[in-house]
Amino acid sequence: MGESLQGGLALLFLFFLFYVVFNFMAKPLRFLAKLVINSLLGLLLLCTFNFIGGYFGFTVPLNWLTVLVAGFLGLPGLMLLVFFRWIL
Repeated sequence: MGESLQGGLALLFLFFLFYVVFNFMAKPLRFLAKLVINSLLGLLLLCTFNFIGGYFGFTVPLNWLTVLVAGFLGLPGLMLLVFFRWIL
């Protein structure tokens, strides 16, 4: 009887530990996944702009900073990059 109680408590503790660790790791992974998806959308936005802007001789350079700005801020971020490119 005592061994089965200890085994049950150990199993319950392992489930609790798994739950705590999973919740602790889920938030950073969710943030990382959102960062990757937004960066890919920013890259797509910049490539589309550069494709159309290439006909007019105006492009924005593709690097990790411009992709992240366009990914985090979306269309306002692209407008900010275009403004900086135009001014500088």
